[in-house]
Amino acid sequence: MKDIESFHADIFKLFNNDWALLTAGSIDDYNAMTISWGQLGSLWGGPGKAKNIATVFVKPVRYTFNFMEKQDIFSISWFPKEFRKDLGILGSKSGRDGDKIAQTRLTPKQLAQGVGYEEASITLVCRKIYSEAFKKERIPQDAVAAFYTDEEPHHMYIGEVIDLLTRE
Repeated sequence: MKDIESFHADIFKLFNNDWALLTAGSIDDYNAMTISWGQLGSLWGGPGKAKNIATVFVKPVRYTFNFMEKQDIFSISWFPKEFRKDLGILGSKSGRDGDKIAQTRLTPKQLAQGVGYEEASITLVCRKIYSEAFKKERIPQDAVAAFYTDEEPHHMYIGEVIDLLTRE
């Protein structure tokens, strides 16, 4: 594991502008989905002792949701810009309908824990430490109108970052 304390990134652009690939499951049975919402930070510890965490959000209608519910480990991977089209495929197709990874140039690989990708420039491996379903009545009404008129709200998953992999 690289020293997480030395990891530097523009966290406001990482998810929103660069997108990421959320993957849960084992190399024999996993699913991945493109995400553009997420958070990085620290939680549950005193100064200098808090857990480094990543938070992601998944709607129950997504195929990846069942993998997130069943698994304790998930990964979040970022890729060089030339893989943007591949992330678009993974964000628009469902793993329920077949092997969508085969439609991309990505190469899945077994990590010490979880699944990653040969082409990823950054991968965070996380152990799920908390999850919770968003409640419509607590979400701002403009967000409910924009995202939750036909589907149930996202579930939030907080994972402790247990490994950081970067491509040299």
